[in-house]
This record gives sequence, structure tokens and C-alpha cells, in this order.
Amino acid sequence: MGVLINVLEQGLLFSIVAIAVYITYKILDFPDMSVDGTFPMGAAISAALIVKGINPIVTIVAAAIGGAIAGSITGFLHVKLKIDNLMAGILMMIALYSVNLRIMSNKANIPLFSVDKIFDLKIPKIIIILIVLIIVKIILDLYLKTKSGFLLRAVGDNEQVVSSIGVNKNLVKVLGLTISNGLAAMAGALTAQYNGFSDVGMGTGTVVMGLAAVIIGSSLFERFSFIKATTLSILGAVIYKCAIALVLKYGGFIGLTANDLKLMTAIIVVIALCSNNGVFKFKKKIIIEGGAGEDAKSNTTVQGI
Repeated sequence: MGVLINVLEQGLLFSIVAIAVYITYKILDFPDMSVDGTFPMGAAISAALIVKGINPIVTIVAAAIGGAIAGSITGFLHVKLKIDNLMAGILMMIALYSVNLRIMSNKANIPLFSVDKIFDLKIPKIIIILIVLIIVKIILDLYLKTKSGFLLRAVGDNEQVVSSIGVNKNLVKVLGLTISNGLAAMAGALTAQYNGFSDVGMGTGTVVMGLAAVIIGSSLFERFSFIKATTLSILGAVIYKCAIALVLKYGGFIGLTANDLKLMTAIIVVIALCSNNGVFKFKKKIIIEGGAGEDAKSNTTVQGI
């Protein structure tokens, strides 16, 4: 039972990253690689402030602000300097590696075992994570229903339409990247306090894992139109973490170890993408009048992960 709770905690914690990735990849259609840098940036800011005696909750807010600033710079590189969106994210991700080292006083990691953290409160960790997650989800859901939220979605769907009504599409893009990276940094700060340390390399593969969570959630539950996209991201993150936990626990029977974690992540993403794109389809025999048969592709897509 303890293992299940631990996996659930990690899944719910990572779902904040999944929501951040959903904003850029699904809403803005922007492949933002800078999340790989803002996630550890949030952890670095939080850890560096905590060891100086700053309140853990205040450090989470500071981390979110730092991530938001980094996201806005990514947007600036793209919309003002006309750098390709993918390249802008990669450049910011590379730059943030050095920035994060500076924040941590040129140390590769900062331990937090002997300082006060938000998870040291006499409240179960999963309750703290749920409170933060629910607040983030409610605020984001309400925002997406506002005029600004509709414009954010519109920019991802059709930039020309947004421009035709006199709205600065570039400003909307920057806003979306600011929100996304702010959430990613917040998740990094919470993860550092949850794990008890901050490491400069903890953001490696964050975008891929977040994308996997988003795709898994949308693929498995796409038929349930009443479920909000943010909820799908949360469900996808929990399922993804459960899948990884199962691989780590039982992968030894087929020779898999913790060193194969990134490989398994890539495989899960490939399966999720193929499922989402309708690659996994099966044929069924349709019997027509007269006894003849013809092959027809089923419209049902295999959704298994």
C-alpha cells in the first residue's frame, strides 16, 4: 500500500508538468524544450532559498516567477528575434543549465534533508500535493474560459484569425509560454522539496515525459468528452508513473534495470503517439449477403498502453 501511495504522489506531482506541457504542445502547438531547463530551475531556486531560511511556500512562489520569466524570454526569442520555436526552446534550455548552476552557487546539487520543507508539515504528503494541484487546475480551467484563454486556444488553432480581429498573436504566445514554464518551475520546486534535494540534471527528459503523460491521458479517455483537458493530463501523468513503477518492479524478469528508464519512456511515448494517430488498427471480416466476405478496417483504435 505504501508503494501505491508513493507512486500516486509522484504521479500527481508530475501532473503539474503535464499540464504545463499541455499548454504549449496541445494549445499553442509550440514544441517548448525550455521546460527541461525551467523544471530544474524551479528546484534550484527553491533549494537555494530554503537553505537560507526562507519559508518553503515563499520559495515555491519565487520558483514559479523565475520559470515564468524564463518562459517569456523563450517567447521573446521566437516572436521578436524570429528564431524558430524549437530552436528558441533549445537555446533557453542550454542557457538555463548554466543559470541553474549559478543559482545553486556552482554546486551540482543541494541537499534539503536538514531544513524545513513544505512536506515536513504534519499533513500527509499526498494531501499537500492534492491541494496544490486542485488550486492549479481550478485557476487554469477558469482562465481558459476567459477572453484571454480563448485567444490562447485560438492562436494554436489559427493564428491568422487572431490577427484579423486586431489581437497581437505574439503577445498571446509569450503569455502561454510564461504560464507553462511558471507551472513547470513550480513543479520543480515541489519535486525538490518532496525528494529532499535539488540537482542540476533533474530536468533531463522532462518534456518527453510530460508529453507522454498528455498523450496517454488524451488517448485513453478521448471518448469521454465531458472530462476536461487538464484532468486528462493529470490522469495521464498518474498512469505514466504507474507504468514506470511496474517496469522498475518487474522489468528484472526480462533484464530491464533502472538504467533503462529513459528507453522505456521513449517506448511508451512511441506507443502512445501511434495509438493517438490511429496506427494501431485491426481488420475485421464483414460478411455480406451471398456469403462473400471483404476486409474492412475497423474504426476502432487500440488504446492500450
